[in-house]
Parts: sequence; structure tokens; C-alpha cells
Amino acid sequence: MIPLGLEVALLGVMVAVFFVGLFGPREDARRVGVLAAVGLLVILGIALRTEPGPALFGGAFVEDELALFAKRLFLVATILGILGSLTLREPAFARRATEYYLMILASLLGMLVLASARELVLLFVAFELMSIPLYLLAGFQKRQAEAVEASLKFFLVGTVSSAVMAYGLSFIYGITRTTDMGELAQAMAGGHPLLILGLILTLAGLGFKIAAVPFHMWVPDTYEAASTPFVAWLSVAPKAAGFVVIFRLYLEGMGERALLWVPLVASLATVTIVAGNLMAIPQQNIKRMLAYSGIAHIGYMLVGLAAVSASGAAMMLFYLVAYLFGNMGAFLVVEAVAQSDGSVSIAAYKGLAQRSPVLALCMLLFLLSLGGIPFVAGFWAKLYVFWAAAEQGMYWLVLVGAVLTVVALFYYLLVAKRMYIDAPERLGPVVVTPLLGLSILICTAGVVGMGVYPKPWVMAALRVAATLF
Repeated sequence: MIPLGLEVALLGVMVAVFFVGLFGPREDARRVGVLAAVGLLVILGIALRTEPGPALFGGAFVEDELALFAKRLFLVATILGILGSLTLREPAFARRATEYYLMILASLLGMLVLASARELVLLFVAFELMSIPLYLLAGFQKRQAEAVEASLKFFLVGTVSSAVMAYGLSFIYGITRTTDMGELAQAMAGGHPLLILGLILTLAGLGFKIAAVPFHMWVPDTYEAASTPFVAWLSVAPKAAGFVVIFRLYLEGMGERALLWVPLVASLATVTIVAGNLMAIPQQNIKRMLAYSGIAHIGYMLVGLAAVSASGAAMMLFYLVAYLFGNMGAFLVVEAVAQSDGSVSIAAYKGLAQRSPVLALCMLLFLLSLGGIPFVAGFWAKLYVFWAAAEQGMYWLVLVGAVLTVVALFYYLLVAKRMYIDAPERLGPVVVTPLLGLSILICTAGVVGMGVYPKPWVMAALRVAATLF
């Protein structure tokens, strides 16, 4: 495998998408999206066969186990997001489809570079390459006032978070006199207060990116207003990228000093779990409900980080994969119902099991996975992060997580009640386009497969986490 092979291949796909979109008929959005999806499938095949390699540019760019794991996750999420986007029918989207897919690919390129970055300047540049296209994509449906407002809010919060993170990184550089993350552990031995302040500010900036409370304010409005296939991807891939940076800085970079962050991360996890679940309960819009649900899941992942152990980091990675299939699948079902019925209200799911039993079953599996019910992927994900925290004696954090998991079942099962108990308000089945149906079935297979046989995924995550400690 040539150095930067995945990134170079993705750049080639971007060039091909650009020229096909430039010289083809603008009304044919499907051709550009299919080209992007096929190109990413080829790159995913390359990524699955790629082995860890030597560091490049003096150690600034690494192709280690963590980088490869993250890149495969990003590619799978983006392929599913593009498959879902191929079903978007708005004429305005068809005319500007090339820009849509190019921005998704540009953001993905930032994620791939970010996963391998072990140098502060490269990390920040890659983060901005990932983030800036997201602001544009959030307001892509610019004829809708809500989309413009959500995009502006996302942009303002995102730029503030970038400024806070850059400010924190400047303190880190000022104290360590280097941008190499490998020097952080040695510098931390001195316990310089400005270095600790820089790391706290950087963590606050990353908190905006992963949507941890109290940095979550952009999430519900953005999720509600943006196109649902994009939101499905946004809810997983950029957040996973944020966690990769946290791994690099606060676990791999800190060494034994990583234990310093346990109280802060545990408090952040607690607040995020409690606030996310409680704010999800009164929602009547299913996209907003899933938005707050996603905030709560970030809290559960932070439980694994608070453990500061190889098993805790591994179970966070396992959780990310389970969350990818469960959350993206739920959003794609929302898109199918919205295309058929024109509604994203929870009331639109009344009698769905009678109208479209297969689609209702898929949604039920996704909700059960998000709720942590045996035996689907989300059950093992929550069990394993709680187990990792309990191994470190954090029983109070496990108790909070377990209690709020029961609370979360209320709003998940409320949707299930609408689907299976309430009488339908509409007649006729929900029409699901083939590509959208394929992406939903892939997510269903992932949720069920990981639930029935989680061992390969757990072993892969443990292998990656072992390199961090």
C-alpha cells in the first residue's frame, strides 16, 4: 500500500465526481451519487486489506491500528449516507447534487487525515477540512428558512468551538515548544497549569464537535432542518472523528497521566447522559427525539473513556460501530416514512406495523439497539462500557447510566407503541425506494449480526485499544 493511499484514492474519486457533474446534465443527480458510492466501496475494499504501516513526515501522520479502524468506520458510514441521499427527490437537490456529494467527500477526506494525525497543526487543519463542508451541507436546502437558521447556528457554534480549540492548542504548544503529540506525556510530568488549561480548552472545543452537554445546543435544530440522510451521517461520522482526536490527545498522548482526566470526563458523561435522555422524553418530532437520544449516547461512550483503560477504550470503539448501524438505520427509516407520508412527527408512525411490517420491524430493532435491549448490538455496547467502568471502581457512574437507560426505554418504546398498538391514520404501505431499502437492510444486518455474535467486533476493538496503552 502506498503512503497516503486511501487519501489519494479519495482525492481521485472527488476529481471524477467533479468532472462528471460538471459536464453531465445537472438534472441527473443519481449518476454523480452512484459514482461517489462505487468509488467509496472500492476505497473501503482497499482499507480492509491495508495493514498498519510506518509513520510519515517525522511521525506527524501514522497509519496504525486506530487510524485504520476509524477510516473503515468513516467509509462505511459515508457509503450508507450516500445510498440514502440517492433517494432525495427535490429538484433543487438534483441541480446541485455535484456540490452535495463533493462536500461530503471533502469532509470525509478531512476525517481520514484526522484519524492519522499525531501533530497539532495537522490535526487542526484536518478538523477544519472536516467541519467547514458540514456547515454548508446543514443549510443545503436553502429555500427552507429553518435550514438556513440551523446552518447559521451550526456555523456560529462550530467556529466558536474551533477558536476555543485553537486557543487551547496554542497553550499546549507554548508550554511544550513542540506540536508533536508524542511529547505531551513528558511535558505533563511537570504539571504546568497553563498546559492543563490548554488541554481543558481543547477538550471543550472537542465537546462541541461530539455534542456533549453543555456543548450540544446546535444538535436538535440542525438535525430537524437538514436533509435526513445527511443527518444520519452527521450523527455518526464527525462524532467518531472527535473521539479519535480525544484518544490521540488524552489517552495515547498522556500516557500514565491520563488518569488526571477521570473526574472531568466522568462528570461530563453524567451530565450528558442525564440531560440527553430527559430532553428526549417530551419530543414529538422524531428527528429531535433522535437528536437528544444521540446526545445521551455520547454520554455512554464517555463512560468508557472515563475508565481510562484498554477495555474502556475498546468498548468505546465497539459502541461507535453499534451506534453507527443503530442510529443511521433509525434515521433512514425516518427518511422512508417522511418521503411516503410527508411527516417527521412521531404520530406518523401509528399503525406502521400494519402498513409496512418489514419496515416497522427494522425500526423496532434499531430502537431496541439504541435502548440496550438483548440481544442486539446496543445491548452489548452498553454492557461493555458499564463493565469497563465497573472494573475501575466507578460504580456510581454505572448506576447513573443504568438508571437512565431504563428512562430512555420510555421514549423508544413509545415509538414502538405507535407502530404496533395504535391504529393507522393512513392506508396503504410505505413506499421505500430500492437504494434506501438496501441501506436500511445493511444497518439491520449490522445491528442483528453484532447482537448475535459480537466476538469478532470486540476482538478487533481490543486489538486497537491495546496499542493506545
